[in-house]
Amino acid sequence: MKKDDIRAQVRARKTMLDDDERIAAAERVFDTLSRMAAFTMADKVLIYNSLPDELSTRRFISRWEDRKHFYLPRVNGLDLDILPYSRSHTHLGAFHIEEPDGDDTADVADMDLIIVPAVAYDRSGNRVGRGKGFYDRLLARAKALTIGVCYDFQLFDENEIEADSHDVPVNFIVADRHGIIRIR
Repeated sequence: MKKDDIRAQVRARKTMLDDDERIAAAERVFDTLSRMAAFTMADKVLIYNSLPDELSTRRFISRWEDRKHFYLPRVNGLDLDILPYSRSHTHLGAFHIEEPDGDDTADVADMDLIIVPAVAYDRSGNRVGRGKGFYDRLLARAKALTIGVCYDFQLFDENEIEADSHDVPVNFIVADRHGIIRIR
């Protein structure tokens, strides 16, 4: 399936969600993720700061910020810088996403775990992003285990997403009701 068709399909489905459904789905996904060995063993976790149409990461970060070292991406031209998360040191950055302040960038290769946002995933770990390639460029330099998180309707069958040579698949997906999907 073409990436633009997937983006349109998922965008339309997201508009049908009410606030209660969004909150419940995020809680199910992040409760499942928090019980995974990859998360419990990780110290340095790169996570995204959610947009309104994404599974919200705010409660999850708040719940764990005293026990984990969270890092957030910040847009820097065509790439993403990685900075330590501090609730009091963020600003509204590119694409109206809260981004970390400061110059204390970290190397993505030093992360223990990366929680990856996407518009959609397939059961082969392929993902459809928003089309700018930020995460593919970032993940190409990463060594950490990667976990995609999504609503069930963002999950497609194996190899249903057309993957390009530069696309980097995730290792696991945690879907709203389907739970954990381990990629071969």
